[in-house]
Amino acid sequence: MNQYPLWKNILVLVIVVIGTVFALPNLYDDDFAIQISSGGHGKIGLDLMAQVEIVLNDQKIAYKQVKLSDDILLISFFDVDMQLKAKEAFDNKIEDGYIIALNLASTTPKWLDMIGGEPMNLGLDLRGGVYFLIDVDMDAVVTKSLDTYSSELRAFLRDEKIRYQGIRIVNDSLMINLRSADDLNRVLSTAKGQFSELVMDVVKDSTVPTIIVKLTEVIFQKIRLLALEQNIITLRNRIDELGVTEPIVQRQGDYRIVIQLPGMQDTARAKKILSATATLEFRLVHYNYDVQDVINGRVPAVVAGGRLFHHRDGRQFLLNKRVILTGEHIINAASTLDHQSGSPSVSITLDSKGARKFSNSTFDNIGNAMAVVFIKSKTEMHEINGEIIKIRRQVPEIISVAVIRDQLSKKFQITGLDSMAEAYELALLLRAGSLAVPIEIVEERTVGPSLGQDNIDQGLKSIMLGFILVLIFMAIWYKVFGVVANLALVANLVLIVALLSMLQATLTMPGIAGIVLTVGMAVDANILIFERIREELSAGNTTQVCISSGYSKAFSTIADANVTTLIAAIVLFSFGTGLVKGFAVTLSLGILTSMFTAIMGTRVVINLIYGHKHRPKLSI
Repeated sequence: MNQYPLWKNILVLVIVVIGTVFALPNLYDDDFAIQISSGGHGKIGLDLMAQVEIVLNDQKIAYKQVKLSDDILLISFFDVDMQLKAKEAFDNKIEDGYIIALNLASTTPKWLDMIGGEPMNLGLDLRGGVYFLIDVDMDAVVTKSLDTYSSELRAFLRDEKIRYQGIRIVNDSLMINLRSADDLNRVLSTAKGQFSELVMDVVKDSTVPTIIVKLTEVIFQKIRLLALEQNIITLRNRIDELGVTEPIVQRQGDYRIVIQLPGMQDTARAKKILSATATLEFRLVHYNYDVQDVINGRVPAVVAGGRLFHHRDGRQFLLNKRVILTGEHIINAASTLDHQSGSPSVSITLDSKGARKFSNSTFDNIGNAMAVVFIKSKTEMHEINGEIIKIRRQVPEIISVAVIRDQLSKKFQITGLDSMAEAYELALLLRAGSLAVPIEIVEERTVGPSLGQDNIDQGLKSIMLGFILVLIFMAIWYKVFGVVANLALVANLVLIVALLSMLQATLTMPGIAGIVLTVGMAVDANILIFERIREELSAGNTTQVCISSGYSKAFSTIADANVTTLIAAIVLFSFGTGLVKGFAVTLSLGILTSMFTAIMGTRVVINLIYGHKHRPKLSI
């Protein structure tokens, strides 16, 4: 007799039931929604909820519900047109500081939600949105590091009273020109202990004693990785400020970043905010020399101890070389209106270190003028010897000059901005932080929501068509055994969806291709088993022996075939990127579930049908 022990039957039943429960959330369509969250505006309460309802009623926008939970206001709509109309109304009517984002609201029943049942995530190609591939300027990383080491080496040489003519950056190294051979030897003997991360070599055949300084390969890789990670963190912060839900920001290779913004529809704004490299500097205005003398060249700016900067109104100012404060000490920024002039401004809050530094500097310079310098990074294309070369340069611009009337500390305002839009953008960039090094968007793709829905519809059609054809073939060719295999196929599909939902994996079009392939492969194991049973019947063995032999003798072949496919899927996941990984995930899960349903699942049903009979006639 072919009978499983009770615990095996119960195990199979429990797994199928759990899989069915966790696959259920995917049957409920999401509502088009708008999510409003706090952007440094404090907690969201009933007053904002009432304001939102007033805006919707005034604009005659139909909506399903307004729900407040976990400091997030979620407004759901009947269709995408109402959603977009409401987004535009909120942008105009709701005050700045709140993050207003397009979203999809889950309609999963509460009882499923309470046990952790969630629908699987949909990728960019199924949901619509924007894809960016970003290059990080690694040359700027090296230049920035060498600039830092240049300052440290100057300080070291001054402390050691070693005379030098100059330190300059040449390609990916520093050149130190010294006064004498003795000075050169002193640098080599003393500096190597303090700068172990640098490699120092003497330049031969040089007219003056010269040392070339390079970063070690370990440090070089470390600073590149650190810059890449810092940029990823900053870009994530900026995306949070944009209000995109479930974004994907991940590293690709040694110098690239992939960004996917599902549901994002304002592509131009996303591109502008992500690639902006604006920073702020606060400098004192230099009054020791007449600025016109410096402009005319009668007094070099270097001699004057300052540097010329252009104001956005066209004037020029001579500013101190020393920077009082940079944007890295800013922990919060909000666009607002100046109480006195009514002009656009940005309210700044500093961290403790920045507040202390700023307080001391402004106290010592009451009565002097201070300038706020806004620095942007621009990429220009130049043709050199027939080759197009990208050159990045920084463009500093004074946005305001004001006399320090009192000691400033943790909170203050920046004025002199052209519009509220500029104030809002500047506040956003300051909140999110500055990029460690410049970036460039090298690839951009946009997938519309309607195209995403078309992809879903086509994917489902392909799954259902393949599924139905396999069901028909198995039922005709293998009769009762084929029907049992079809039940296993249904259970297999349910388990794949359940696992994707439980793991909160992202389903993409290649992922759907993986599921379609799995549907075709899932019956392979059953075909091997059933054909083996047929061979045993032809050999004249009893039906119970045939069933037992069919499953046991086919197992090794099934295992070999599936393990080799699983290895290929693991390799695809390890070395593939983005969409390839989506295919590998669904293929791997499908292999595991198909082995379970084809071997254990069908055996349970076959045992229940034929296992208790002595010499049953097999319908195969």
